[in-house]
Amino acid sequence: MSKTIIATPNAPAAIGTYSQAVKAGDTVYMSGQIGLDPATMQMVDGFEAQTVRVFENLKAVAEAAGGSLADAVKFNIYLTDLANFAKVNEVMARYFAEPFPARAAVGVKELPRGALVEADAILVLG
Repeated sequence: MSKTIIATPNAPAAIGTYSQAVKAGDTVYMSGQIGLDPATMQMVDGFEAQTVRVFENLKAVAEAAGGSLADAVKFNIYLTDLANFAKVNEVMARYFAEPFPARAAVGVKELPRGALVEADAILVLG
């Protein structure tokens, strides 16, 4: 099975040795996104703004792959403060309707660029 690299200027450029996403067959593996504004590559301010930016970045990558966030089957969310768990749920509800994808939320010590939240996803297209 071949793989296709997914890239879009509508999400932040990779800041390391990775691709924004890789498509293998009908499955898209999206790399983690943090709250970087793709136009400026600067972190947006505040937890809610970063969370919205994370989902907007993931949405842009999903669209570049030929899908949408509705195609997500699994999300991993990383939080530097688990007290923000309820706010993640609130923001995520703006982007998803039932049935929701599977999800894990993990507390971590720190994230790249001082981000407060990061998320990655797996999509299945078709």
